[in-house]
Amino acid sequence: MQVNLELCTGCGFCIRDCPVEAINIVKKKARIDSAKCTHCNVCFRVCPEKAIIVLDDVPETSVECDACPIKCRVPVNALGACQRYFNQGGILVRTTLVHTFDDVKNIVGPEPVEIIRKPVITAIGSGTTYPCCKPAPYIVSEKRNDIDVVTVVTEVPLSYSSVLVKVDTDVNIGKEGSKIFIGKRVVGMVETEQYGSKMLHIGGVNRLTGENGFLVAKTITDIANQKEVKLKIENGSRLNIQVGQPPIIDGRTIAKMRVGCGSAVLGIFAPQLCLVADEVIVLDSHVTGLMSEHVAGNYAGVKPSGVSLKFKKSTPGRYFGDHGQGWGATSITKPEDIIDSVDMTIAKEGMTILITETTGQNGAMFKLDSQARLMSIPMTEKADFALKTINDSCEPSLVSAMYTAGSGGSARAGVTKFPIKLTRAVHESRASLTIGGAFAYVMPGGGISFMVDVSRVKSGSFYWTPTPATICPVEYTMELKDYKAIGGHVEAMKPFKANEPFKSSPGLQKDEK
Repeated sequence: MQVNLELCTGCGFCIRDCPVEAINIVKKKARIDSAKCTHCNVCFRVCPEKAIIVLDDVPETSVECDACPIKCRVPVNALGACQRYFNQGGILVRTTLVHTFDDVKNIVGPEPVEIIRKPVITAIGSGTTYPCCKPAPYIVSEKRNDIDVVTVVTEVPLSYSSVLVKVDTDVNIGKEGSKIFIGKRVVGMVETEQYGSKMLHIGGVNRLTGENGFLVAKTITDIANQKEVKLKIENGSRLNIQVGQPPIIDGRTIAKMRVGCGSAVLGIFAPQLCLVADEVIVLDSHVTGLMSEHVAGNYAGVKPSGVSLKFKKSTPGRYFGDHGQGWGATSITKPEDIIDSVDMTIAKEGMTILITETTGQNGAMFKLDSQARLMSIPMTEKADFALKTINDSCEPSLVSAMYTAGSGGSARAGVTKFPIKLTRAVHESRASLTIGGAFAYVMPGGGISFMVDVSRVKSGSFYWTPTPATICPVEYTMELKDYKAIGGHVEAMKPFKANEPFKSSPGLQKDEK
């Protein structure tokens, strides 16, 4: 790598982003240290003045790394761009040794022991104790392997609550940050995408306490109870979503979610695809793949085709796509339009090109004539089989949701006289938190903030109240000795036996008085 000193303005963008600190400013011009430079091309990609010149002047002592598409050429006694590999005398070695579980167990922390993983009873149907200074509706105990175990349950009203909805689709539904409407009222926003899925955030305390709070609470509850909900994205699509069902977007049922991005599809299926055509393009709004440049294509023996794409290149064979209603959720509605140019000094007349998507649901084949024009040709049996292989590897597209909330004062005071001790017991795994019997992930940090997969909770277990808040079945299970240690309401505890009528602890306590 070299710097064109006439073009360089000394802006420092290359220094800011260089992962190996191989660049300095000398007399207001960038200078690249070849003893550190890995030829990762970050400086070339971020330079606004196009002052970086890419040269193939790699020292013989450098070693090419094949751990990712960047393919760093790591100089001797230097680090690769990701900091994971070090050139030690011409051999790449990992900078970190392989860890056993014993190496990390103190960081991972304890898991709840098996005996307290399952609640004695669930909070479904338990009711709510209000005000929160009273013991929870049910505090029950049973013996497990000669150990006394206690479960405290309540249906908790929670203002700090929402649902994070995962919609398996590549279809462009709207921009990140866009508002989500029911009718004309806002209930959430579009979050960042995940692998092959769109994420929607519905609710949250600020929306629950806002002008549309009642509708927000009802929407969270309906989604958590696995009911169908109709949404409209700001300047985007209309969605019918229901947990456990495929999404319906603008009236079209989405059947498949992608097996991977365009690059991953080439990485997985290159051995089959290289038998279908001379060049293969996998259109994708995230990363579009070009087989002849791709590492997987090189591995499969594919020769350079001379094909250049319109999208911006990330690394060899990987191009950042755009968003639209076309193939692979890009703006490309005619597949051949992805090709920017063909270099006929490399390409050859009669060369075949297959263009498809990450789900293999659409495909088109072309043949190159002597004037570098693409002539549409019928799909071959091999092409159809390859696309079916991709499609069969895609999972059904579904809607799923995580109910997320903070179990605050009213929920904790019904368990113990000292709420902070309950919080610590949960974080130290001496108490197990479940939601309707389902495992809940407790977020690190202060408080008892949790997430639960609503498909693991019996449908109909969530409610809403016009405070407004959502109501969630919460269970805390621990050994009796630990319950006593946190100041639990032992006086309200009752033994539990299956198939016997059972009254709530507070009610019984009141009758006795």
